[in-house]
Parts: sequence; C-alpha cells; structure tokens
Amino acid sequence: MPSTEARRAAVLGSPIAHSLSPVLHRAAYAELGLDDWSYDRFDVDEAALPGFIEGLDSSWAGLSLTMPLKRAVIPLLDGISDAAAAVETVNTVVLTEDGRRLGDNTDIPGMIAALSERGVEKVESAAVLGAGATASSALAALAQICTGPVTAYVRSAARADEMRGWGERLGVEVRIADWAAADEALRAPLVIATTPAGTTDALTDAVPAAPGTLFDVLYEPWPTALAARWAARGGIVVGGLDLLVHQAVLQAEQMTGRSPGPLAVMRAAGELALAARERD
Repeated sequence: MPSTEARRAAVLGSPIAHSLSPVLHRAAYAELGLDDWSYDRFDVDEAALPGFIEGLDSSWAGLSLTMPLKRAVIPLLDGISDAAAAVETVNTVVLTEDGRRLGDNTDIPGMIAALSERGVEKVESAAVLGAGATASSALAALAQICTGPVTAYVRSAARADEMRGWGERLGVEVRIADWAAADEALRAPLVIATTPAGTTDALTDAVPAAPGTLFDVLYEPWPTALAARWAARGGIVVGGLDLLVHQAVLQAEQMTGRSPGPLAVMRAAGELALAARERD
C-alpha cells in the first residue's frame, strides 16, 4: 500500500489548463484527511514526457494522463494492467515505494460505473461516435456490457481499420459506418459520443422522439447541444463529468491506497468548479 505521508501527484497533458483533475483529487485528499498530499497540473507534450518521468523523486505517488500522452507513456513504464494493455491506453500511473512505474486505464471501469449509476447495466447493441483513444476505451467497456454489435461512425478508412482491430482484440463485433450517416447512430439503445466539442451539434435534429441512453464524454461546455436535446426528449444522459469523477475515484484509490473513494465529494467539487467557470 502506498505511504500516506506527504506525497505528490499531478495530471499531465497538453493543453492542460482546462483540466478539472486537480479540483477532484484535492477534494478527495481533503475528505480522506491527507492534508500533506498535493495534486498539480503540468503542461507536458510527448517530447517532454520522458524527461518529466525521469525527474520524479520518491515523493511522487502517481500521475493522471490526458491527451496526447495516453499511449506515449507506455514505453516509459515497468508494467501495465490487462485493461490498459487491451487498448494500449494508459491514463493512470502509480509510482510504487520500490520505484516501479505501473500503468492502468481507469476510463474503462469508470465508463461502466457511470452507466451503472444511471441504471444501464446491459444493452443489446450500441453506437460509438469517433475513433480515438477514448473510443477504444469505450469499446473495452462495451465488451463487458453490450451483448450484440457495436457500430462505429468514423471519418476515414484508417480510423475504420483501427476500430476493427480494437474490436477483434476485445472480442466485440464492430461494424463500421461513415460519419455522414451519424444521425442513424442515435437510434441505438446506447450512444457513446467521444468526439471533440461541437462535432455532434449538427445531429441534434436527428434525436429520436424516444431516445435511449447517450454517454457524451465531454464536460465543458455542458450540456452539449446533443445532450440538451437528448434530455429534452426524455432520454438518459451520462456526461463527461460522470466519467471524470468515476475514473478519478479509482485513480485516487490506487495512488493513496485508501478506499472507498469519496465520489460524492469529488462530484460536488467538480460541479462547483464548472459553475464558477460559467460565471466567469
């Protein structure tokens, strides 16, 4: 178990100024009584990552990683979990007391937990909008809760090949559709949108009268146009803050060795921070 003495952790990525991770993790530390722990953010790109990792001393307990580092970090680690290996994506690094660097992917169980919180345990089919690193984590989550095919809506043949490859590795039947037909995705029982802000705005008119569940991984701006229309039609909406909180709880537990994680406290801190940004 990691030491509970004064330790450091941080989120790395580029750009990183928008990240809510410091707010969530600091709230967790306060709730757990870890007054000597700190959590910061550092703007680090792929070129700077090896030097940053090598410069960490024994006071460091862990790192959270966002784009573009989730795959670049893998060669710098001593080992990764099966979940991270399955999608070749690491968003969590735990620095052990014996100096090892261990990678994990908490986005996958975080997605499953966020859906379960809204009563979504199993679905017969699903659609994924986008084909990046988050989409591969979505496929890994769907491998555990989806009993039928997953249709991925992508913009290029290269992305299509990547999604087929992830499907084969994860044991998921992945069907490919062109992004031009993305409005058809909204009829699926579960839609997971993994695209950048604004990408799905044009789909709002295609939201069906009785939609199923939308999991939009964005948390700012929120709600997205698609999420707002979905909720107005009575569908279940799971947002990016839900994912961020659930995966951050798992990160905090791994880094501190303390559980259960203070999910409600972390969510409340995130909501307050987002509300303050809107006022500004």
